[in-house]
Amino acid sequence: MTDDDLLRYSRHLLLDDIGIEGQVRLGAAHVLVIGAGGLGSPVALYLGSAGVGRITIVDGDRVDLTNLQRQIAHDLSRLGEPKAMSAALSIAEINPRVEVTALNERVEGERLDALVAAADVVVDCSDNFATRHAVNAACVRHARPLVAGAAIVFDGQVSVYDTRDSGSPCYACAFPADAAFEDVACSTMGVFAPLVGIVGSVQAAEALKLIAGVGTSLAGRLQMLDARTMEWTEVRVLRDPACPICAGRAMKSS
Repeated sequence: MTDDDLLRYSRHLLLDDIGIEGQVRLGAAHVLVIGAGGLGSPVALYLGSAGVGRITIVDGDRVDLTNLQRQIAHDLSRLGEPKAMSAALSIAEINPRVEVTALNERVEGERLDALVAAADVVVDCSDNFATRHAVNAACVRHARPLVAGAAIVFDGQVSVYDTRDSGSPCYACAFPADAAFEDVACSTMGVFAPLVGIVGSVQAAEALKLIAGVGTSLAGRLQMLDARTMEWTEVRVLRDPACPICAGRAMKSS
């Protein structure tokens, strides 16, 4: 680590659970962030400021005025610009040593598989079930831990799906694809601005913990927040032995 690194990350280095070894792990890691909107904004900024060495941000949308109420990685000067590139610029303004790849596209199929396989941790900040299920399936195939969050109106949820552990559920165990969950758009229902910051910050924290090997992740625990009362509720999520996505796959217990 350089003298600049020692100064920049000094508050991490003071933490016994992170220290120099943990910070070096962060610097060597590659995180894939799906979505650069409400959730993806704090995720990208915190991963970058914390010193994650490589971040790939994927988002096919462009910055719109309605985004600025909550999507803190963007500003007025970037209206009409790709969100992924805007988020990359914001990271560079905080920590220019982080290598950021901004992809202005919606990924699926083999392209998604390749991106997931190249990452150490995947953070899903998307806003629809189809993308969440596709990302989850790719994470299961390539044994990559998935940090998934969602936020709408005043309700948020976040969990980790880490099927490297044979007892850990995948996203489809908690939200089966055939359960007909309905996508709800913030453009029609609205979303409380700080809610996405709260959920996205938890997602960033879980990703950093996974990389640095700190504490216990949210794997097997779904945290739900009612921001009206600021009350968190935790639900245990068990692996479904009949899950069509993760059942029968040979996985090592971590």
